[in-house]
Amino acid sequence: MNQTQQAINTLITQVEQSVIGQSHVVRSLVIGLLTQGHVLLEGLPGTAKTRSVKSLADNLHTSFGRIQFTPDLLPSDVTGTEVYQELNGKPQLYFQPGPIFNSIVLADEINRAPAKVQAALLEAMAEGTITVGDQTHTLPELFMVLATQNPVEQEGTYPLPEAQMDRFIMKVSVDYPDDEAELDIIRLVRGEESSQKQTAEKKEDKSESAVNIQLDPSVVMQARSELSQIEVSEISERYIVALVMATRKPERYNESNLSRWIEIGSSPRASISLDKCARAYAWLQGRDYVEPDDIRAMAHSVLGHRVTLSYDALADGVTQEQVINELLDHVVIG
Repeated sequence: MNQTQQAINTLITQVEQSVIGQSHVVRSLVIGLLTQGHVLLEGLPGTAKTRSVKSLADNLHTSFGRIQFTPDLLPSDVTGTEVYQELNGKPQLYFQPGPIFNSIVLADEINRAPAKVQAALLEAMAEGTITVGDQTHTLPELFMVLATQNPVEQEGTYPLPEAQMDRFIMKVSVDYPDDEAELDIIRLVRGEESSQKQTAEKKEDKSESAVNIQLDPSVVMQARSELSQIEVSEISERYIVALVMATRKPERYNESNLSRWIEIGSSPRASISLDKCARAYAWLQGRDYVEPDDIRAMAHSVLGHRVTLSYDALADGVTQEQVINELLDHVVIG
């Protein structure tokens, strides 16, 4: 394992110290960072979705912006707007950047704002630019949108359209912690309350801050360049294609429930995303090649939100997780 891999794994460890019982969430956020993708976190309130994103930003030496999505939010509240002013007696417009012009952007409760505001993120997520008026503004090189959403069954939510969902490289489900993790959470928060009171006394104590060393963004850029060197065999490539094609042509697998459960399959973005995430997963394991198990490990996060369930599946209470399980059970490797 080289220095870059060690640094990124240290980042994961540091974030996990602040987010108890959600290791898969932390790893997914870092994989999204490495693959230049955007991640959607879905879960009930209080499951540390926002905390996970803020902890990641705190451990990176880069800018962080948070947008709290509400029903009355306007697109300009996200992107920024042109402001009128007089300079030396001459009227002019200048651009006031919005919170989207940060490296790590938390779009909190994204499905509580109407579609017009959700769409304001599309150009930023896809192109890395924002157009206001007749001017196009470039976003930072290190740019990542981490969005949280509440389950669509909750009141006051606006389901994200398929085009918007497809922009996220992964969708990660965040569940409630188990008994032991819940106990650790209580102790963690109690310890944080105690340490806050002692912060002034220990400001100059270097040992206290040693565990919170911020990672330089250049390390992330180096990690991204190394991902392109990860070997993907033809067997692994064909396995990726087979998984994605099974969502589009489920009738190929008559012995499964896929054709009854899937209404619309995944787009080509799914294949690209699965390849990127599998390479990032393998890289984090210290390998320079992708194994089929790396692809299987990322399948739920990458493919689940890109599959539209049929009426029969919804009526039977079938989840996207069950569909991907069925997919992995019936699509053979090689």
